[in-house]
Amino acid sequence: MSSHYYEVALFGEFYPQDLSGSESAHPMHAREIVFEQMRFTNEPPGHRDQGQEPPLLRARKDLIEPDAKWILYSYLKPESSRVHPEATVRPWAICQVVGNALHFASALGYVRRSQIYKRGYVFRRGPLLIQMFQQEQVDPKTQKPIPAHPDALWEVEVRTAAPVRNSQETPLSRYIEAVLEIQLLMKGLLDLRRKDV
Repeated sequence: MSSHYYEVALFGEFYPQDLSGSESAHPMHAREIVFEQMRFTNEPPGHRDQGQEPPLLRARKDLIEPDAKWILYSYLKPESSRVHPEATVRPWAICQVVGNALHFASALGYVRRSQIYKRGYVFRRGPLLIQMFQQEQVDPKTQKPIPAHPDALWEVEVRTAAPVRNSQETPLSRYIEAVLEIQLLMKGLLDLRRKDV
């Protein structure tokens, strides 16, 4: 078994006319910032020279909860589709930051690469988190979100709510089966699929 913690996920999208109401949904509005490692002039040869990008660091903050803290997380490269053809499975590290997460990321040697806002709905089903959202662009002057166009595409992510360890007690196959169950339930309404992101 592995020492990594993993995320298991499927992805899809749909247009607003396909959206119907649900009583189990909760509103979601989050800010996400993507950071990349700073490259130094005296940096020794490594991943970048071998054509591999270093892992990105992501910061996420819930904008609906007034006391929400920043969450920092990072994914490694997804496992091969030969190993897990039915879902995206990738090592995942996550931590909550008290204080200024953006300064913390900078102190770790990361620089801001991009920023988006996500607005939509979130559902829980067992160990899974189902997010349906539209991306909002960022106003360059105010850094505030610009609401998405009403006809903009909705994105769907079905993923484990927390990192899971592949062990005899909690095999990854259990979580893969859980996301595939959602995929089967949505068949004909929404095409959920593996995505190597």
